[in-house]
Amino acid sequence: MESLIALVNKIQRACTALGDHGEGSSLPTLWDSLPAIAVVGGQSSGKSSVLESVVGKDFLPRGAGIVTRRPLVLQLHRIDEGKEYAEFMHLPKKKFSDFAAVRQEISDETDRETGRCSKVISTVPIHLSIFSPNVVNLTLVDLPGLTKVAVDGQPESIVQDIENMVRSFIEKPNCIILAISPANQDLATSDAIKISREVDPKGDRTFGVLTKIDLMDQGTNAVDILEGRGYKLRYPWVGVVNRSQADINKSVDMIAARRRERDYFQSSPEYRHLSERMGSEYLGKMLSKHLEVVIKSRIPGLQSLITKTISELETELSRLGKPVAADAGGKLYMIMEICRAFDQTFKEHLDGTRSGGEKINSVFDNQFPAAIKRLQFDKHLSMDNVRKLITEADGYQPHLIAPEQGYRRLIESCLVSIRGPAEAAVDAVHSILKDLIHKSIGETSVR
Repeated sequence: MESLIALVNKIQRACTALGDHGEGSSLPTLWDSLPAIAVVGGQSSGKSSVLESVVGKDFLPRGAGIVTRRPLVLQLHRIDEGKEYAEFMHLPKKKFSDFAAVRQEISDETDRETGRCSKVISTVPIHLSIFSPNVVNLTLVDLPGLTKVAVDGQPESIVQDIENMVRSFIEKPNCIILAISPANQDLATSDAIKISREVDPKGDRTFGVLTKIDLMDQGTNAVDILEGRGYKLRYPWVGVVNRSQADINKSVDMIAARRRERDYFQSSPEYRHLSERMGSEYLGKMLSKHLEVVIKSRIPGLQSLITKTISELETELSRLGKPVAADAGGKLYMIMEICRAFDQTFKEHLDGTRSGGEKINSVFDNQFPAAIKRLQFDKHLSMDNVRKLITEADGYQPHLIAPEQGYRRLIESCLVSIRGPAEAAVDAVHSILKDLIHKSIGETSVR
């Protein structure tokens, strides 16, 4: 089953490389059909700390305001042994063993897309793969934190822009929502729960994560929420205890922080009975197993979509023809091939193998003879008219043979009458030939 997540990871990376990340694509989008876990939370909800706890490494940018301004597709790959390292899809040949450099690269790549001095957001994702023996096979999409007000340097639309981006991810039926909410705040005001409830009112694909449990006011606890009484979801809530800011500043070891988190739940009277399903380590394993189940259920639909898309693209490629060569000789050969193919198609129209050429015959067999018959040649060739033309040409002189000038005038008068029908026939043939040329161009293909 673990290979299923690895397979979906490869498909997801291929989609992004081809420009398909589910936003504004006119082509059939495979990205939207792939199961994914989107991490949703408000600013300062502990979202970054949860992700780092699941990974076991400090690798996400931190700071005031909106730090995450592009979706981060985080793919975790469990390896049996070896040193931990990370890879970015936009730097395929570079391995990062220093996770501080990973954090810097995320910031730099965000700036490349959105601008270094800009505070705007972008829907184009960053792909990060982490290989470690301390992770489970899992794919998470980290989204910008929801906010309520724009601060200095941010556009006024930033609040709505972030909400629209988050909504565009989590409203898809194949998206699993990981809603992060701080326990030391009223759950009714949670940004993550609010937007998750709007797109998933029954909670069928929402996992609730409660952070900062250790920071709740003395005398209060989160048992009602963790047991599903405060806000019921289909899946049980998971509580986590993240490192404090002081721990982060001191670079406290993540493995030690996990151990301390586990000890907190096991030793706490309120949470001891829930300790088996609490903590970031349990959260990662639970999400991995659930993602495997969802992928398995979606395999038939994914296969059908991929097969259909391949068929449609092959048909389109066949219609477009072979690629044009880049060198001058190849281009000349391609042009000659097109000319030969057009010449053959045009000839087939003219000789009757293809339709259209018979219209030219109709002009000369029907249209032109009918127009000639309508001309009054009997008047031109009447004895009175012939006598008149000969007299006007040479006067009243006796001749054994009619003068040549008279014949010329007689012929010219007949030709003037024929000119109209002849020009009409030429125009008709010209129009037919133009139509056949356009038709032949459309039918010309180079095999």
